[in-house]
Amino acid sequence: MRRPTATPGSAAARIAAWQHRAGRHGLPWQGTRDPYRIWLSEIMLQQTQAATVVPYYTRFLDLFPTVIDLADAPQDAVLQAWAGLGYYARARNLHRCAQALRDQFGGRFPARAAELAQLPGIGPSTAAAIAAFAFGERAPILDGNVRRVLARYFAVEGDPTAARTARQLWEHAQALLAAAPAELDMTAYTQGQMDLGATICTRTQPDCARCPLAPDCRARIENRQDELPAPRARRAQPLRHGWMLIAECERRVLLERRPDSGIWGGLWALPQFEDALALRAACASLSAASAPQAMAAVDHVFTHFRLRMHPCRLQLPDGAAPATGHADRAWVPVGELGAYGMPAPIARLLGSLYDGAPPLR
Repeated sequence: MRRPTATPGSAAARIAAWQHRAGRHGLPWQGTRDPYRIWLSEIMLQQTQAATVVPYYTRFLDLFPTVIDLADAPQDAVLQAWAGLGYYARARNLHRCAQALRDQFGGRFPARAAELAQLPGIGPSTAAAIAAFAFGERAPILDGNVRRVLARYFAVEGDPTAARTARQLWEHAQALLAAAPAELDMTAYTQGQMDLGATICTRTQPDCARCPLAPDCRARIENRQDELPAPRARRAQPLRHGWMLIAECERRVLLERRPDSGIWGGLWALPQFEDALALRAACASLSAASAPQAMAAVDHVFTHFRLRMHPCRLQLPDGAAPATGHADRAWVPVGELGAYGMPAPIARLLGSLYDGAPPLR
């Protein structure tokens, strides 16, 4: 089978030129050298599409205009602003990183990718993107879109997220940049790689006719675009169950803040139990005169499992709500539910029950 002629230097230049001509230019985090705004967008864009990120990004900057504002904010406020965006460890790490930047660097971002990668929640590719966009450092990136572009261009076999394959892709990313001309526009090149994967070299039906790498892309020449990159091995998604208590008293709802570790870490949610027996025991501890009323089960899909939520509604008589006893439990008035950072499925469930509640994301 005929192999393409490798032209790594011209490949980088073509990507930068294509980005200037046909890449994305209207996203709100573009056209800035502010590392705070660049960092925020890069974290939000991890495993999330740009169209979903835009309103969150705008709202976040309204609430926390600088990294110091973010560092000084309570974690609850950060999680509430993030609620609905998913992958909540990103928000906790974002807050921790802002505090590290405040405490260790006086609110200034290090200019080198190697230093940025030492901060909480910033991996090598994100660090390189910040360094390239904000400071012009010649640092290679390797996010999900770029993995796909390089896997096709160099015909790299194997799951691109596997350690061995990822090492190969990093080597290719470094080689492309090393062979690029000294005057390479790092902003256009870095953004262009992302744009290629997002708009041209897509997972299905890549638009090779408009791709600047098409002349020497091995996947295109060998007609293997549908094979590369190799799909990740699919694992069966286990089904887990959780019984959730909607305890109500005088138009207040009992919420609990979840531990930082685990799903929905740090967010406010309904009290959750492993089985119906445990839920009934909790109801008994509330001295409820009536039994909880089961509602229709709701499924929520996580990356590695499905959660089947079994909500049960319990109405307490006026004046019967016991004191919560600690800061991670609260009887929240229905009209104030929107002020609490909640997981999207919990917010949807409560939003469907209380017409008078503020909008719940």
